[in-house]
Amino acid sequence: MRSRSILLLGLPALFLALAGCERAMHDMYDQPRGKAHGSSSLFSDGAASRTPPPGTMVHARGAGAGSSSGRLGTEDAAVRARDAAAPAQPYTLDQGLLARGRQRYDIYCLPCHSPVGDGDGRVARRGFPSPPSYHSDRLRGVSDRYIYDVITQGYGVMASYADRVAPADRWAIVAYVRALQLSQHARLDRLPATMAERARAELPHEREGRP
Repeated sequence: MRSRSILLLGLPALFLALAGCERAMHDMYDQPRGKAHGSSSLFSDGAASRTPPPGTMVHARGAGAGSSSGRLGTEDAAVRARDAAAPAQPYTLDQGLLARGRQRYDIYCLPCHSPVGDGDGRVARRGFPSPPSYHSDRLRGVSDRYIYDVITQGYGVMASYADRVAPADRWAIVAYVRALQLSQHARLDRLPATMAERARAELPHEREGRP
């Protein structure tokens, strides 16, 4: 009986404590904060919004379609979904795509894969496991989608780049990797005449007259 009485007396105190915790939790949800374009006595100009420092660019993160109830960014979301599901290269191969692919490749891939894609990058030279050469028969024979999936999911000791490289940029990198492969395995009879002539002049066996 005594223990029951103690319990009954303690229940109101417990409920009061829980109510206090709930109120404190909501205070954390609704902390005082300056609203965009609102006023504030914290700064000398009386404005809550701060002007970005000179030379900086304002950038917001997050998907517009997901953070605006579908009012903004729906087209971008549809393109991302299409790119993510494409079984093959969805973009037209042109200089713009290759330039974008090279830029992204130089940032994310070159340190390990090297400028020519042979796996002899600076990171590999310092002891990190060397990635396979893009110029191996196996990787020359894989599909574009395979290369895209490796960028997306990672492979072996290579981490996933899905959180750093957008789907469109992954396809641009795929196009550039194909260009790197072609650069090391191009057939002379498929090159423009002037380029083929320059290549023949540079190749040792061509200079020596060997077939």
